[in-house]
Amino acid sequence: MAETVKVDIPHKLTREAARQRIADGFGRIRSEAVGGMLKFDDEWSGDRLDFRARMMGQSIVGRLDILDDHVHVELDLPGFLASLAGKLTGKIQKEGQLLLDKKSA
Repeated sequence: MAETVKVDIPHKLTREAARQRIADGFGRIRSEAVGGMLKFDDEWSGDRLDFRARMMGQSIVGRLDILDDHVHVELDLPGFLASLAGKLTGKIQKEGQLLLDKKSA
């Protein structure tokens, strides 16, 4: 059964700085996916990022909103990946926090 995962990642950056770090992170994902089995599409609309990742017949659709003090992420997981929702939530929280940590650049 499909499941939507929601994660909030706090930050102490400006919206612009948070958006730039996220854009850079998604840029790395996109460049690593070229020629591989992962197909990745993303599109910004203001402070909202809509994205889709496809691999081995599975699709993940997501939305990411940059707010003043946190980033809100939602992922729609297909049935197969929904069983990994708990692990994915922890991974997103950890990696997102590292990306948005004020000390990182």
